Amino acid sequence: MKYGELNLGQIEAIVNKLGGMESALRFLRGETLVSEPEKKWREENGIIYFSLTSDGATGEQWIIRLESKDFRVSDYAKSILCSKSFKPTNGVTYEIAVLKGEIFSDNDRITKNIRKEAKNRKLSTPNAEAACLFREKFSDKELEAMGLYWIVVMHEPIKDSDGDPLLLSAGRDGSGSWLDADCGGSGSRWVRGGGFAFVLSQVSGS
Repeated sequence: MKYGELNLGQIEAIVNKLGGMESALRFLRGETLVSEPEKKWREENGIIYFSLTSDGATGEQWIIRLESKDFRVSDYAKSILCSKSFKPTNGVTYEIAVLKGEIFSDNDRITKNIRKEAKNRKLSTPNAEAACLFREKFSDKELEAMGLYWIVVMHEPIKDSDGDPLLLSAGRDGSGSWLDADCGGSGSRWVRGGGFAFVLSQVSGS
């Protein structure tokens, strides 16, 4: 038997979600309100906005912290996090703007062009720690809801042990939730399904 578009199993699931029959009846009487969880981000014209606040965690601490929460940290990302060039802050709130890859043509989606577009929009270069803060704050489902497979933080490139310039990124794939690192050279070409994080503004809490 169906009621409208819902079958009995779905109705039972709704009752369970509401906390059982008594809670469902309270909801029907208007005694209980159901609200959607507050969204951590917003999107306007192909740009995603959200805020992140630093807490002083060092690169080594981030490795332990993320892995303890079942995030995967690649060896390349670890080399950046353990670099002297990784400089954490404490109490700084970053207003982040992510340019979605789809706003660039395939031929123009190159690092130097992306940075130029960010400059034209008066966006600034972020601190590398923003990648860790994002990875911890947003789940893969939220990243998927943004329409992205990964977000690369467009900080000043940090050289790995081989001297290659890298950028930290947070991404999702079939093997898990990653904090990774990608080539940050000016001529690097990117695929459409990612996003590029810059700073709209930042405020120190100290």
